Amino acid sequence: MAAFKTLDDLSDIAGKRILVRVDLNVPVSDGKVTDTTRIERVAPTILELSGKGAKVILLAHFGRPKGEPVADMSLKLIAPAVEQVLDHAVLFGDDCIGPAAAEAVARMQDGDILLLENTRFHKGEEKNDADFTRALAANGDIYVNDAFSAAHRAHASTEGLAHHMPAYAGRTMQAELEALEKGLGQPNRPVVAIVGGAKVSTKIDLLMNLVKKVDALVIGGGMANTFIAARGTNVGKSLCEHDLAETAKQIMIEAASAQCAIILPVDGVVAREFKAGAENEVVDIEAIPADAMVLDVGPKSIEAINGWIERAQTLVWNGPLGAFEIAPFDAATVAAAKFAAAQTVAGKLVSVAGGGDTVSALNHAGVADDFSYVSTAGGAFLEWMEGKELPGVAVLSKV
Repeated sequence: MAAFKTLDDLSDIAGKRILVRVDLNVPVSDGKVTDTTRIERVAPTILELSGKGAKVILLAHFGRPKGEPVADMSLKLIAPAVEQVLDHAVLFGDDCIGPAAAEAVARMQDGDILLLENTRFHKGEEKNDADFTRALAANGDIYVNDAFSAAHRAHASTEGLAHHMPAYAGRTMQAELEALEKGLGQPNRPVVAIVGGAKVSTKIDLLMNLVKKVDALVIGGGMANTFIAARGTNVGKSLCEHDLAETAKQIMIEAASAQCAIILPVDGVVAREFKAGAENEVVDIEAIPADAMVLDVGPKSIEAINGWIERAQTLVWNGPLGAFEIAPFDAATVAAAKFAAAQTVAGKLVSVAGGGDTVSALNHAGVADDFSYVSTAGGAFLEWMEGKELPGVAVLSKV
């Protein structure tokens, strides 16, 4: 990973107008923010800059307004939650460019924090339009990107601005990039990856990239059934993409060529219906009943997975091992998560996890805080694992 400038490279910023791209795309119900995690993640950057006397101007998107103002996608709805998390007054500008933005910025005192309106209220944002980018840049002297979760998009506020002023990574962006470098960039080996979830079709690029970079790849969730079926095993009524059998075989061939071990379940927890508390049984993977579906990996598989985690020095995790949302099909995910957390706490493992379902699963297991790093980024984390260049990261590289 190329070197990038951070807040440690900034000095004498009192009175400077700093445009800070943050992720405030948070869940809202009945006009109230229901989860402030993303706000909490960017708080250190905002408060550090404000504490040094900078004029901190926050740029963010909320929802998908498609280039037009939409009342219930206004960041004005988010501002009170930002104030509460920061424990600091937050001013609001009714637009992110033009007279409304300029006037709001002009009224700022050193140390003030200003939240400008949703950047996606303008079509130029997602198009990375040059005129729109210049209009954004007119309000700042320095650009700080602290929104890794939007770094896979080459938008005006995530990529374009870095071409108009000195650009730096915020503390959250810095932490994310450093964690990802430890995960796959320059990891301590052996490296084990756990990839779960429902479908192989959504993670083909990810799997193809990982087999070239890790020592062992554990495949769980519904996607494991596709690999098992590709080997000629009957998976009953389990979720399975039979049409991707050749893709699964090719991934296994690539893994063998790269000397990456593919770890598939050897037993599974099966049920006839998908509901909490459904009657279930553990069967060998070769003996799945024709009228049943695999909803979790079995105890022998958990033991094998934990054995690989124990041998690893680095773990990268994306996706649950089973249908963790409903008991008792959360057992494997919880067991592996707790074991990985214990290894991490003991200083034996660097553990990096990300993706929406993954974060939920680790929270469900009660161990998210014990992992080395848990990314709240969805698409950006996945694209990084796929080996793709992220525009919002690439533009921060030192030249």
